[in-house]
Amino acid sequence: MQKINCHRCAYYFVTWEAHQPHGCKAYGFKSKFLPSQVVLSSSGKPCTYFTPKGNVSN
Repeated sequence: MQKINCHRCAYYFVTWEAHQPHGCKAYGFKSKFLPSQVVLSSSGKPCTYFTPKGNVSN
């Protein structure tokens, strides 16, 4: 299984909150850890929303 790099995902954002610095627009949450790690530990499956930056249409 290949590790997902949230920093290269169009849905990843930095919250600038010290206790929850990472966010995911696709899943709609903020976390202390990278969103892909949270999704994997919660569901047991890798993130299905990963979209490389520049490939998302809003």
